[in-house]
Amino acid sequence: MPMAFKIRSSKFRHIYGTIPKKDLCYENIRITRNTHDSNFCAVNPKFLAVVTETGGGGSFLCIPLKQSGRVDPKTPHICGHAGVVLDIKFNPFNDNIIASSSEDCTVKVWSIPEDGLKSNLSEWIVDLHGHKRRVGYIEWHPTAENILLSAGFDYKCVLWNVEQAEPVNVISCHDNTVFSMSWSQDGSLFSTSCKDKKLRIIDPRMARVAAESPVQDNLGSRSWKSVFLGDTGRVFTSYHSRFCDREIAVWDIKNMSAPMRTEGIDNASSILLPYYDQDTKIMYLAGKGDSNIRYFEIDDESPYTHYLNSFITSDPQRGLGVMPKRGCNTDRCEVMRFYKLHASKNLIEPLSMIVPRKSSVFHDDIYPPTASLIPSLSADEWISGQTRGQILMSMLDGHVTNSPKVTSAKAVQNKDSTLSQAPTITTYKAVNRPRPEGSVSTQPYAGETTATTNHRSIPASLRNIKQLSTNEEFVSIKNEKSNGVPVDTPDGPMSPSGSNTVKKVWSPTSPSKATTNGFPGGDNENHCRPQSDRFSPEFFQAYLINRDRTSTTSVGCQGTDLCNQKGHSVTHVKKVWSSPQSPATPRWFGETPTNEAELRKAYFKQLEEIGSLKEQISLKDKRIRQLEEEISMLKLPVAGAESGEGQSEC
Repeated sequence: MPMAFKIRSSKFRHIYGTIPKKDLCYENIRITRNTHDSNFCAVNPKFLAVVTETGGGGSFLCIPLKQSGRVDPKTPHICGHAGVVLDIKFNPFNDNIIASSSEDCTVKVWSIPEDGLKSNLSEWIVDLHGHKRRVGYIEWHPTAENILLSAGFDYKCVLWNVEQAEPVNVISCHDNTVFSMSWSQDGSLFSTSCKDKKLRIIDPRMARVAAESPVQDNLGSRSWKSVFLGDTGRVFTSYHSRFCDREIAVWDIKNMSAPMRTEGIDNASSILLPYYDQDTKIMYLAGKGDSNIRYFEIDDESPYTHYLNSFITSDPQRGLGVMPKRGCNTDRCEVMRFYKLHASKNLIEPLSMIVPRKSSVFHDDIYPPTASLIPSLSADEWISGQTRGQILMSMLDGHVTNSPKVTSAKAVQNKDSTLSQAPTITTYKAVNRPRPEGSVSTQPYAGETTATTNHRSIPASLRNIKQLSTNEEFVSIKNEKSNGVPVDTPDGPMSPSGSNTVKKVWSPTSPSKATTNGFPGGDNENHCRPQSDRFSPEFFQAYLINRDRTSTTSVGCQGTDLCNQKGHSVTHVKKVWSSPQSPATPRWFGETPTNEAELRKAYFKQLEEIGSLKEQISLKDKRIRQLEEEISMLKLPVAGAESGEGQSEC
């Protein structure tokens, strides 16, 4: 009896791609010709950003998504980098915030006005210096707000707290260039692919390798990519073999000795870029320079990957921007939308991947709940060791569908292996302080660089403001440089390096880390709110309305003349973060080790003592923050009335 041939059933077997009309494309955009293997494009339901070709420095274009058709050559650009821009990413929790990395060894964060740019934007809101070579890739954290990961060609990955403009950890476990980074679904781990042919799973809070594959001898020398497959504990990789064949593999992070499955694709020379849709479990593969997009369905059982189909076009692609699922059109049964950067034309073309259905009603089988705009954790909560899944929303009406539990990880911020290589971070904060009536100048605080200028506020998504009284400081991060004037300090007019680097002595009245986070009534009210009310549809809508209002409303006085009339001034403070200096001649218990064995023993004993002390310090810091929040809650009713009166006068 002949064996029956069984066809695997799948609701996504017949996905097809569509090309829109010409008036829905974006023409006359000078797309960069850089050969770097990033996407060069980022998109969300509000804006489209693309790296452009420039003669000097680096810039990228950011236009409203609805502004399709022929783009004016004089359209304003974001042009604050001194080198070519290599990667751009939108904040997953705020559509008006975008981060960029560049060959000038910096990562910058920008705020886009609600109605788009009216002139060239060169003023960043956060500037992060820490890499010694160009920064090739950046990734926002999927669940924690204001956490950013960057990878440079100095073989280091730096985890940033954008809210404080400070590094959380520096991961120095790579021996060669990092080719890609990918967060797990809950943000507790991230994977990296490296030129040393190793796949690593890294715990970012401990700055340690949690799992590592052996050297893959079958890999070629070209760039290869890795991406986490949702919450399955598996990692997908695409690479060139040593025989120049393109292949894909699936790895289990619990057993990294060998991949669970490998599959050959073809023998083309371009790099395969993977794009994973965790809602539908579809993996899209697009090669730089290819004219097709392949898609596979990921399964929990062997053989784990199932080829579905390919979407073939006539023109090659330089990169693809991916629209978040909340921006897809459910009426057309659109499950994915790419923005194709043409390699030979100045054209960006939206490509819609559609599941054929006879009815245009909402199909919940192809639209499960997707990631929402609400962050699950604040930056401080995540750094302290808390882990929480994504807050999901319905694609039908936008209401929140879950309330993920918070789990505490034993791992907390740990820099034992990276303190000696910690970067020097230079940021600038604009501090608005009231001064007596009739005064003309402002005396600087000890250790501060001062310059009076207009006060511009940072968006609420990156600023924590707590108004306890009319004398409270308004803090925002800016890029004003004290007009290049050296400032006398106790150590001399300049830093040892010769630059005007002044260590900041923070005022006792600095705002604490209690935040509003855009929630109605402030963060304290939000924590006191019952869990069921906190994730209700009404609360979600109020959160979005309040977040949009606060992100576009300036805080403080607008204009120097008005500030002078009301007795206010602005002080720009240059803040420096650097690693502590170790003594030139170490001593252990008053004696110097005489041989290598004693030296090793003393070294590891010192590391153990340092780790214990740091753990105690972190616990005390956490307790101090809790006490500050309790104090702020006690003073909040009086502060609300006084701050409201002060703002009405301004």
